[in-house]
Amino acid sequence: MTHPIKREHLVVIGNGMAGCRAVEEILARDPGRYRITIFGAEPRVNYNRIMLSPLLAGEKSFDDIVINDRAWYDDNGITLVAGDAIAAIDREANTVTTASGVLTSYDKLLISTGSDPFIIPVPGKDLPGVVSFRDMDDVDAMLRAADAGGDAVVIGGGLLGLEAAHGLTLRGMKVTVIHLMSTLMERQLDEAAGWLLKSALEARGQTILTGADTAEIVGEGKVEGVRLKDGREIPASLVVMAVGIRPNVKLARESGLSIGRGIHVDDHMVTSDPDILAVGECVEHDGQVYGLVAPLWDMCRALADGMTEQPTGYKGSVTSTKLKVAGLDVFSAGDFSGSDGAEDIVLRDASRGVYKRVIVKDDRIVGAVLYGDTADGNWYFDLLKRGEDIAEIRDALIFGQAFAQGGGAADPKAAVAALSDDAEICGCNGVSKGKVVAAIEGGACTLDAVRTCSKASASCGSCTGLVETLLAVTLGDDYSGERATKTMCKCTSFGHDEVRKLILEKELKAIPQVMQELHWSTPDGCSSCRPALNYYLLCAWPGDYVDDQQSRFVNERMHANIQKDGTYSVVPRMWGGLTTPQELRAIADVVEKYDAPMVKVTGGQRLDIFGIKKEDLPAVWADLNAAGMVSGHAYGKALRTVKTCVGSEWCRFGTQDSTGLGVKLERGFWGSWMPHKFKMAVSGCPRNCAEATIKDFGVVCVDSGYELHIGGNGGIHVRTTDLLVKVETEEEAMHYAAAFVQLYREEARYLERTAPWIERVGLAYVKERLVDDAALRDELAARFWCSQQFMQDDPWAERAAGDARDLLHRPLAEVRPIKTLEGAET
Repeated sequence: MTHPIKREHLVVIGNGMAGCRAVEEILARDPGRYRITIFGAEPRVNYNRIMLSPLLAGEKSFDDIVINDRAWYDDNGITLVAGDAIAAIDREANTVTTASGVLTSYDKLLISTGSDPFIIPVPGKDLPGVVSFRDMDDVDAMLRAADAGGDAVVIGGGLLGLEAAHGLTLRGMKVTVIHLMSTLMERQLDEAAGWLLKSALEARGQTILTGADTAEIVGEGKVEGVRLKDGREIPASLVVMAVGIRPNVKLARESGLSIGRGIHVDDHMVTSDPDILAVGECVEHDGQVYGLVAPLWDMCRALADGMTEQPTGYKGSVTSTKLKVAGLDVFSAGDFSGSDGAEDIVLRDASRGVYKRVIVKDDRIVGAVLYGDTADGNWYFDLLKRGEDIAEIRDALIFGQAFAQGGGAADPKAAVAALSDDAEICGCNGVSKGKVVAAIEGGACTLDAVRTCSKASASCGSCTGLVETLLAVTLGDDYSGERATKTMCKCTSFGHDEVRKLILEKELKAIPQVMQELHWSTPDGCSSCRPALNYYLLCAWPGDYVDDQQSRFVNERMHANIQKDGTYSVVPRMWGGLTTPQELRAIADVVEKYDAPMVKVTGGQRLDIFGIKKEDLPAVWADLNAAGMVSGHAYGKALRTVKTCVGSEWCRFGTQDSTGLGVKLERGFWGSWMPHKFKMAVSGCPRNCAEATIKDFGVVCVDSGYELHIGGNGGIHVRTTDLLVKVETEEEAMHYAAAFVQLYREEARYLERTAPWIERVGLAYVKERLVDDAALRDELAARFWCSQQFMQDDPWAERAAGDARDLLHRPLAEVRPIKTLEGAET
């Protein structure tokens, strides 16, 4: 009788990112080599600690940040002991003992205990209400504090501290950040970039105190404030300590392993005991301790090579940091301290919030700091790691890869194709360009498939554009076909564009019909696909399709914006920013009648009524409708506002009647559902007081007519518009606007703003259809005006089809001019 060979038992202390990644790497090389048991101190599966910040901010749920679910452990035969931390290691007996007394033997032991938050030793540090920011328990404590309201103080202006402050601000707390150094994130940013970051965060309502030293945390029985050494006292019901981390070496030290700042390891992550390995933030290799994820992934690969008898070892890491801090992009790499012989190449664009500094020594990049625009970070880092001579491109270096290598021709595909195979694409998961390309060539021909195979773009998503470009570069012509489709959601294998095409081809006119015909995997869909399908059907079959309110987001169902206290804000429309005494009286009456606590002028030249109870919304809108006021759609994927300046009627610089045209645009375009929110503006002269060049559709009046601009965005990532065309008359401007809006409605993907849509399809594509093809422009405009027949004055009324139902299904030549709201024929 033959007996199977007994597998070695690998015990892993630490169920975190490094420990589980090391196990993944071992399984990828030799899945049957070890019998594996993982001990975790937390009562949870492995999750992505990098994503705790979006979890705190409410942007993700815990399920969204899980890296390895229970099925992964089961499928790989891994025993997970969660919530029972290892308390002792017996190196002579090769055993570990948990806190509850469970004894387990090992052949190989992997220590992956990570790091502990550093708590500054000041009076009051142990008061209830003082937390760190390292795990789910910390996030839960902060969420409870945010629910209770009050002030928060974050001690530490590094990445974790700023992310904690951002999340708590979004949760409604008044936040003060205290930072000992004069520059925020001084390890990643130089003084100039740190100042830009500080200014941006202060503009978002946070108080940032740099050069501030904590003396004491004060409170009786619970935290009540923080006192600084200069005597200032800041009130707080929550204090978050985020001043740094230290390698967790307690177990290793107690077991007698060689310790420095971290656990000493060799190139294969073996400690001073040949049966014990260590990986992650707890280790020290060649005098270095790393707190970034990229070196951890390098260590895991070297460890797995050694444990499966492969020769490659770890030789240390050259690190870069590409982060999104509170929604703001920052990047740094190498040495930016300004060492002897180094020269700075700097670009500052204050109006765009962009700062770039590349440090060069002996014609080689030795460091880089980017703020606001980090698109070229990977390229700079690639040049730095390879020590490439940049003498020939030095003059163009600061303008980025496309300019430096293409003579000014910005070709993102060529730029990504030029990256070396070991260039980092996904920092969260340590995925190189070569690994992504290998996944694609191995059959992963969609974004979701690449995420599954390589984990690139599976965490924060900031590298999604790079991954999609690699798909396009690697697949070539095949990328435009079905193989490269990004699915709408996990309920279907079809992408947005395919679903829209099939809805028309198969004449699908109901959500259940779409799901049945296209073989949805879940019978009722999900929160991602149902709103998208509802919009696609509305756009395809206006008048035939009945809007499904249950497939809309809560704000659209309630026709108001929900606020953090559960009440709603209501915004009636003011055409082009104009109002009348009657409208103002009606708003004042509503405010008094329904006891609204606040009325605010919005950036779109309207009045926002806050604090309306849910049960009062129908009556509020009935009163406003009775006064002739309709919804401002501040909640909707629709036209929000048309912002105007006073133009030639009043302003001495005005060239045209910008207010009048703005009113015509708003009266003509309001109520049309779109893929995302849509904003317009009309500026009376090139001084652009109405900010038309950061709107989805903007008109800049000039002496000879009207410049029409498209694809602007004034949000976190500001994008100025592209010039579409210049026209001579208001009628032409209205006609182009209708055609552009309809092209966007019919071809953009749900929740895709005009800016990313134009960047995806290209300005040339839009111009070909709207400027070069007059017949198609006329068809698009006609379809838009037809669809406008079904808008409704009362947001709570049932959608009525009206007499224009059949217009959309008749040949264009038979469609007669339609009356707009103002009665003018279009």
